[in-house]
Amino acid sequence: MSEKATRAAYGEALAELGKVNDKVVVLDADLSKSTMTATFQKAFPDRFFNIGIAEANMVDMAAGMSTMGLIPFCSTFAMFGAGRVYEQIRNSIAYPRLNVKLCMSHAGVSVGEDGASHQCLEDLALMRVIPGMTVICPADASETRKAVFAAAEMEGPVYIRLARLATPVFEEDYPFEIGKANVLREGADVAVFATGLMVSEALKAADLLAAQGVSAAVINVHTVKPIDADCVTEWARKCGKVVTVEEHSVIGGLGDAVAGVLMGKVDCAFRKIGVQDQFGQSGKAWEVLAEYGLTAPQIAESIKEMV
Repeated sequence: MSEKATRAAYGEALAELGKVNDKVVVLDADLSKSTMTATFQKAFPDRFFNIGIAEANMVDMAAGMSTMGLIPFCSTFAMFGAGRVYEQIRNSIAYPRLNVKLCMSHAGVSVGEDGASHQCLEDLALMRVIPGMTVICPADASETRKAVFAAAEMEGPVYIRLARLATPVFEEDYPFEIGKANVLREGADVAVFATGLMVSEALKAADLLAAQGVSAAVINVHTVKPIDADCVTEWARKCGKVVTVEEHSVIGGLGDAVAGVLMGKVDCAFRKIGVQDQFGQSGKAWEVLAEYGLTAPQIAESIKEMV
């Protein structure tokens, strides 16, 4: 199985999208080689804007461009693109319902050596709470491409969460539709809802559990908002036990989104796997993921304790 970072797939997808849609413009806050928007810059230099280390300006400029019929894609690290410019995203983009796409990379503890200051663990929560914001967290490179094209086709603000770390690209080419989760593996004992890089780890965990006699369904929730409530409810009822897995704080992310769907509707055991109420730390990406219990064997062990 090949590996590619979702940020790399994002850069490639932008360049591909630019060829078929001349309304697409890209803005970056002086990090184009890291966010991979440099790929688009090389192909379409006249439609690329390096705003410098001025993220608030970048977002406000994108808002203005969108009112002229353009489709701006804004990129920087998630810590700056969701945190530093929260007010501008809320008031300049979401409040007037403008057609701006916010695609932020280097999210989660898998950023690795950059440490807690750059490991954004709050972005899904911050974006979920904004009225009208669509929130997407692709599982692999292939899904990232589909998410970019789908975001360009829909009207309104979108937040796409991207990662630094190269991770497996799934061999199966399944459909992508905003707001519709994908059941990647069926099971009877526990329903595992995962998003982003944790989808591949959840699938590996399901293999480990199967060897121990535990049948785990794995559902890829690429769209955290609007969440696929029908799918969540269906699989919670089928299995009676629910686990969510995310490379994000357990506060306000996928776990809370799934819990919000099920509360008062489905009687089931429930567990959230993610980063507890704490910051990240510096280290090799996979070592940091292991420190927070986000590798396949650790996920499998946590699920086994539950079932």
